[in-house]
Amino acid sequence: RVQLVESGGGSVQIGGSLRLSCKVSSYTFSNRYRMAWFRQIPGTEREGVASIDNDDATWYSDPVNGRFAISQDIAKNTLYLQMNNLKLEDSGMYYCALASLGGLSLLPRSYNYWGQGTQVTVSS
Repeated sequence: RVQLVESGGGSVQIGGSLRLSCKVSSYTFSNRYRMAWFRQIPGTEREGVASIDNDDATWYSDPVNGRFAISQDIAKNTLYLQMNNLKLEDSGMYYCALASLGGLSLLPRSYNYWGQGTQVTVSS
């Protein structure tokens, strides 16, 4: 079955950086797919952060635009999220997601494969 495993989370101070990774297994990347990073704080809805598609097009939510960068290495079946200039409000559980459809989306309902998440904590 398709599995997504996130890594790279941790604790960092305001202004610091982290790089998240998401390893995808048992999935064949075809001509059309999309991947994304979401984050969630307990008691709130899952929030789309960044999306990337099979053409390397990208889309970022307004709160992270200019600070985060999503990328992919299909040869390694891995998705990345470089997070710079981290703020307190960036704390949360970060999930990667995958769908066998083209285009970009920051909506959770647009994805059918999900990882278990990696925790990011930003402190002062």
